[in-house]
Amino acid sequence: MIKYYLAFLGFLVGFSIFPQQVKGIVQDAETTSPLRGASIRTTTGEIYITKENGQFSIPCETGLELQVSFVGYEPIDLKVSDCSKFLTISLRTAIDDLEEVQLSGLLHRQQTLEKPVSVVHVEKYELERGTGIFLDDAINTNVPGVTMNRRGVSSGQQFNIRGYGNGIGFRGATNNFDGQGYKVYYNNIPITDAEGVTLMDDIDFASLGQVDVVKGPAGSLYGFAIAGAINLETVKPQPNITALKQNVTIGNYGLARFTTQFQHGTDRTGLLVNYGHQTSDGYMSHNASQKDYVNAIFDFRPNDDQIISTYFGYSNSYDERGGELTIEQYQNQDYSGNARYIKNNAHSEVTAFRAGLSHSYQFNSWLQNATTVFGSGRSTNASSAGGWTDKDPINYGIRSAFDFHFDVAETISLNGIAGLEFQQQHANSLSYRMVEDPENPEGYNITGAIRSNQAIQSKTNTLFTQWTLAFPEDLSLTAGISTSNRSIDTEDRLYDPESDLNRDVHARYEGLVAPHIAINKVFSEQFSVYASYSKAYNTPVSGNIVIATTGELNEGLQPEVGKQFEVGSKGNLFQDRLFYELAVFQAKFQDKFTSVAVPAGDGTTAYTYVANGGELDNKGVEMLLKFNAYRAETGFFSNIDIFTNMTYSDFEYGNYRYQSLDGDGQPVTADYSGNMVAGVAPWVVNAGIDFQSNYGFYGNLTYNYRDAVAFTSDGENVADPYNLLNAKIGYRTDFGKFQLDAYVGANNLTGTQYYYMLFLNQLDDAYIPAPLDTVLYGGVSLNYQF
Repeated sequence: MIKYYLAFLGFLVGFSIFPQQVKGIVQDAETTSPLRGASIRTTTGEIYITKENGQFSIPCETGLELQVSFVGYEPIDLKVSDCSKFLTISLRTAIDDLEEVQLSGLLHRQQTLEKPVSVVHVEKYELERGTGIFLDDAINTNVPGVTMNRRGVSSGQQFNIRGYGNGIGFRGATNNFDGQGYKVYYNNIPITDAEGVTLMDDIDFASLGQVDVVKGPAGSLYGFAIAGAINLETVKPQPNITALKQNVTIGNYGLARFTTQFQHGTDRTGLLVNYGHQTSDGYMSHNASQKDYVNAIFDFRPNDDQIISTYFGYSNSYDERGGELTIEQYQNQDYSGNARYIKNNAHSEVTAFRAGLSHSYQFNSWLQNATTVFGSGRSTNASSAGGWTDKDPINYGIRSAFDFHFDVAETISLNGIAGLEFQQQHANSLSYRMVEDPENPEGYNITGAIRSNQAIQSKTNTLFTQWTLAFPEDLSLTAGISTSNRSIDTEDRLYDPESDLNRDVHARYEGLVAPHIAINKVFSEQFSVYASYSKAYNTPVSGNIVIATTGELNEGLQPEVGKQFEVGSKGNLFQDRLFYELAVFQAKFQDKFTSVAVPAGDGTTAYTYVANGGELDNKGVEMLLKFNAYRAETGFFSNIDIFTNMTYSDFEYGNYRYQSLDGDGQPVTADYSGNMVAGVAPWVVNAGIDFQSNYGFYGNLTYNYRDAVAFTSDGENVADPYNLLNAKIGYRTDFGKFQLDAYVGANNLTGTQYYYMLFLNQLDDAYIPAPLDTVLYGGVSLNYQF
């Protein structure tokens, strides 16, 4: 009997000293799909691997610290406070090495506290508060400090980040004929070309799954990003799901969007193919739009250490341009357009291909690499009041970055990124005069004599690194730096034996160093406070580097310089129900490009050239709030969320002068110093409410206010303020293997007159109007899951 007692006692003793096990699951933060093969590293160095269902069981003691990682995902550190509690660990994707890119949900909000930079993440549901077709409504509603404009129904899209603006134009000061100064990425592929110009006519905004906007000079990671950086991510295939989806949206002014999507995923592979056809008759004269898009994504995990992702895109886009309205036309609600544009059949036509191959490899627990090679080709032609241009650029390059993680001491860690980005572009640009069609004088003009034939080769390269040293008490110091070079070579292929102009011009902008330094403190894992300094550059484009009448390099033209000081705070409070971001900044953009007129001596202008003219002194405050006001598993409403954001901009020209000629042909210098920067509203306020019900109903109501805006730098011409009210309601339900989503919505419920874009310093041209009447739309989406 004694031996049985002793044996039983030994069993109890052995059981009591056997370590307790903590159990849990590792999953994708966005799709909640389990991640098989994820690595879990303990503080004692043991490594455990998740099973096929993503679950794990690990010996545990209270206070155990874990580092969880999986190839293609951001690693996460956590401390186990209760070994008996089941852990659900969500990892966000990291195939994109763009450091400030975020992901949706609570994990994004928590990690945002650790980033001492102004970055706004726009989630899928925020992109779809309206039609989900045009990106500008989502940006203008959800991203304080950023304005997105467009020149037509779905063309000429441009960003204005913290007042930097776009381009220089031919009348000096701020102008917006092209997108310059910011970097835009699409699935880690630069849309911004090697010359620094961003064209987005061929981007299918309806296929986006998320958008991240980094505000302010971001040169330490993105090179020539004096205003900031934007990353657009398409919807990705989900693991272990095979589905076919059809979406149809129709609306006023002949709007119709048809999207067909197929996806097939396993635990190792994922394929998504998306086709979109989009048309609109337009809301003013000569304003129609037609687009076709194909996007294909294939992801493959050959083993637990690497992931390969491929992207291919094709688009065929044709957008008519009705031109800008004069002040008188806009005030009289005369939307007949600009006669010069319409006579020249003004339009933008783009046929484009874009492809990228990304490979991410986890070498070990402290080193990972993500590399993307990319290429794009466009065939474009566009006409406007000034003539016709054909351009066929080919752009290609590589972006590669190594991610590092070191445990310097027990409570100190060092995380860093180091890499390079290289781009090269070859383009041939032909410009034509437009003349009356002799066979149809009353019809559109046709192309006439060629005016220019330019071969342009551009190269850009950036070496970058950024490191964060994390101390105890959630204090961290971030420092980064990059060095960038850009070259532009132009060749005049329009031979003129009587001309002595230079045919070849070479511009070099080398060794431009962009630093970034920041300090961040997180309090109680609920809110943070940070301070940062950053710097970046913008170089001239090919159209600015040559003095037209001499053909010589504009040697005196230097890159613009942007410097920004910022302090801010971010928080995730009241049991994760209130999320906020607050930023106070001063950004100075120096050596701004302006134009100088040279008199011919007979009362006319001999030629103009671009010079460095002055600075913008932009001081502002930005605030964003998201609050979950109500949530319940029973009753009618399951969630009610309220959001608001506000921007105050005190932006002025500093020591800024522009030279033109008076009526007698004499040089006159206009001094804009102290004036408000054109194109920026002093106050912008957005607010809204989203609701979801336990019975499938959902909806939202959004409000937008934009203050009065000066659209000439002398401050004499000001657009009136406006208020917009938009609404959408829908119903989702499942039946069998089908998921149905039906919705209706209305933009501009009150029929307010407002504009999509102001043309700055281009009088008599002034307004690109938005539709005058309330725009109604509706749609249905049907998804079948195999």
